[in-house]
Amino acid sequence: MELENIRYEERGGVAYVTLNRPEKLNALSTDLMQELNEALWEADNRTDVHLAVLSGAGRAFSAGYDITPGRAGPGPGYRGRTSIDDDSWRMEKSQRDKMALFDMHKPVIAKVHGYCLAGGTDVALLCDLIIVADDAVIGFPPTRAQGTPPHQMWLYHLGPQWAKRMLFSGDSISGAEAARIGFALESFPADELDAHVDALAARLAMIDSDLLAAQKRLINMGLEIMGARTMQRVACEIDSRAHQAPAALEFNRISRDQGLKSALEWRDTKFGDGRGTAAYQRRREAARS
Repeated sequence: MELENIRYEERGGVAYVTLNRPEKLNALSTDLMQELNEALWEADNRTDVHLAVLSGAGRAFSAGYDITPGRAGPGPGYRGRTSIDDDSWRMEKSQRDKMALFDMHKPVIAKVHGYCLAGGTDVALLCDLIIVADDAVIGFPPTRAQGTPPHQMWLYHLGPQWAKRMLFSGDSISGAEAARIGFALESFPADELDAHVDALAARLAMIDSDLLAAQKRLINMGLEIMGARTMQRVACEIDSRAHQAPAALEFNRISRDQGLKSALEWRDTKFGDGRGTAAYQRRREAARS
């Protein structure tokens, strides 16, 4: 495999797959997502690999989708984003790359540190197990002004009330809080994260890979019976509709006329630091005093 945006390494029966755009906080570009798909299916096809660990290089797991202004469009004769159907079609195409996390037979552990925002949460929530650093920053701020998640696994991990609390506000929470509400399985101090994930991966690697696949497929088929796969397609269509909201159109106008930084400031400044829970705010105030 020739990969520019992904690092891939196999050791001890584990495929370590790393999002590798650290200068962009591992923003999810089209090229990165296509390479991620390729790396995941390579791991799934290898008889000496029992599971995969997905992480991010540098300061973040992933800060979200790459929405850099001025990226080249698909060119004449191809769909743009001029209609809701065009928009939904292109998001469904992108979604297929990430669905490898759900569809591949072998388990995937997401190792989350630093920022895990917007599209970063879409990727993490499609993994089988999520282990986070206590101080990770997790949320979907674009729901404040841009749309809805084009994947929808929040409901299945967090339940309806916490999913609504996070997506209504676009607020962020810490990794420790994410483990408490069901986004993640466990959280650990950042300097202990690697060791805990490696230990779990080594433990699972001792299990026959066919048996790991059987457990994953059984549980994921249960999720499908509960509508999880249909929800992914619905998520793209609802996000396309949400892109036509007045706030989303205004965000796009500001980004086009004044730059992305100005649009993000317009979206987020009124929310302060964006940390949503009272428990987090109490801990922050206590640390200051």
